[in-house]
Amino acid sequence: MRYPLTAVLALASSPLLAQEPVEEQDDKVIVVLGEGLSQTPASPAYDTQVIDREQLVSVPSGRIEDVLGTVAGFQQFRRSDSRSSNPSAQGATLRALGGNATSRALVLLDGIPMADPFFGFIPFTAIAPERLGQVRVTRGGGSGPFGAGALAGTIELESAGLEKLGTYGAQLLANDRGGTEASGHFAGELGGGFGVISGRWDRGPGFFTTPEADRVPASAKAEYDSWSVQARGVAPLTDTVELQARGLVYDDRRTLRFDGADSSSTGQDASLRLVGRGEWEFDVLGYVQARNFTNIVISSTRFVPVLDQRNTPSTGLGGKFELRPPVGSRHTLRIGADYRRSEGELFETAISAFTGNVRERRNAGGTNTDLGLFIEDDFELGALVLTAGARLDRFTIRDGFYTARDASGAILVEDRFADRSGWEESFRGGALYDLGGGLRLRAAAYTGLRLPTLNELYRPFVVFPVTTNANAALENERLEGFEAGIDFTSGEEIELSLTAFDNRVIGAVANVTLDPVTRQRRNIDKVRSRGIEASAGLELGQVRFDGALAYTDAEAREAGAAFDGNRPAQTPRWAGAATASWSPREKWLLAATLRHVGAQFEDDLETDVLPAATTIGAYAQLPLTADIALVLRGENLTDEEIFTRNQRGSIDLGTPRTFWAGLRIGL
Repeated sequence: MRYPLTAVLALASSPLLAQEPVEEQDDKVIVVLGEGLSQTPASPAYDTQVIDREQLVSVPSGRIEDVLGTVAGFQQFRRSDSRSSNPSAQGATLRALGGNATSRALVLLDGIPMADPFFGFIPFTAIAPERLGQVRVTRGGGSGPFGAGALAGTIELESAGLEKLGTYGAQLLANDRGGTEASGHFAGELGGGFGVISGRWDRGPGFFTTPEADRVPASAKAEYDSWSVQARGVAPLTDTVELQARGLVYDDRRTLRFDGADSSSTGQDASLRLVGRGEWEFDVLGYVQARNFTNIVISSTRFVPVLDQRNTPSTGLGGKFELRPPVGSRHTLRIGADYRRSEGELFETAISAFTGNVRERRNAGGTNTDLGLFIEDDFELGALVLTAGARLDRFTIRDGFYTARDASGAILVEDRFADRSGWEESFRGGALYDLGGGLRLRAAAYTGLRLPTLNELYRPFVVFPVTTNANAALENERLEGFEAGIDFTSGEEIELSLTAFDNRVIGAVANVTLDPVTRQRRNIDKVRSRGIEASAGLELGQVRFDGALAYTDAEAREAGAAFDGNRPAQTPRWAGAATASWSPREKWLLAATLRHVGAQFEDDLETDVLPAATTIGAYAQLPLTADIALVLRGENLTDEEIFTRNQRGSIDLGTPRTFWAGLRIGL
């Protein structure tokens, strides 16, 4: 165990000043309600990219994961989006540090971690882009609030307030396969604050993910049906203190590959947040999450159910306290603590493919907790800003168990795993230097931490013909990394950024091949990822261009292992996106997006290839009246064949060419 108290005390002795998140307009100070505390002066020292509301609402697919796909280095475990993938595969990561389905990036919605408490996946269908006002992506390990989940970086989703949403809005679209997308919201002033209620419903018959030559009578389209409702309220309690409350309910049901291969993901989230913007700034929040997941696995040879993952209830509970005391005009101090508790278990039934009888009934689960103490210091020295942060985490992995019984209830396996706990420290620091003329240099170094999820520890899974076993002995992942970059801005017309980085995940959890049909989650020596990220934003009158490109040289290292030196599974070398948009007049928008993902491997032994894929999408908003517009969208307009899975020749395909048309109300 390591206790870096001297480092924490050294940082604590550095004075800092809290900034006030206000806007100056005609000499009047206007406080922006519904947001968290302002970003600190040194935030740009870390590689960041911001997605504004126009980009959020004009993505060709209408999906938040495709919005994030425009960020250099962002990736999911698989290329398929949340209409045609298994929910448990929706991990989010950055900088090619993927390789399994668990998120290595911390995804926050209004400051609340969104990862599923059991699996670690992100419920993308519950996050509607039209509800958001901004997305901020910071790459590299984090040591601030909830930093134990920010191994690869942080994705901060910020709900839109009344000023961005307007009092009402709705959208209804249909596609050429019979799918529909409907969303709407009502918002209004409540005293000195506001309230918003919004909903979204997506449904469709989907498309065949199985190539035509491989289809059988039992093959099914990737049918989907998902809805979510969110209520949010913001109320000022004093001139400087406001209360924010949010509730989210969602339900997501999908079919993948075969008739009866159905999955579901449901959730109910609630949170309260108190934000103070006075001389002593503070941010206090608490949340509770109730989630569940079900999944039926169909035999790919006999086409009957062989596994019913009938129930996976889990609960997430946590909160944070952050304080920014006024300690000097040249400093910003952040001190605080956060806590997250993840508890869950699975109930599943294994079924004989030949008789239809129950073979085994399995039950497994446990509880993970993390208590973190953090401190961060920004020091302004004219054109130079220095920043340093430290975090100390007390983690526990406990109450782990796995039980298997036969059809009569007799115990076949009964494992109780030893409780574990410990302390882990992480640090980050950086420098930002303003050269003048819009040019800035930056450099940063950091470490990070991620606990293995309950899913990785205790739940095996099957994606035919491969079985991946859990591993209750998994250790924490640790990140070590550094980066350097240069930024150039010229008003709102030009934004350019270039970053070189070197990141290493020590003890990375990977799906290691044991034989042709068996894998196991194991800690390997490390995954090293080195590369370059570039982004550009150019605005020339009515025309705007946004682009991002990432090149990553990543390798998995394990002395003596067959995969030593190989590229990690699901990791491309090249990934990029570019969007050109034209607004010929007010409320008009025409945009086209080019996306490219390089070749990657399905497995750690580099035997099954997912070829490179390049797609083109389009979006058009054409006003019909002052409040109503015609919306046209196109996905994968060239009908590129996108491999999303290739396991020994068993292939899944991504979204084919799709056309959408509909109306948007409330511009």
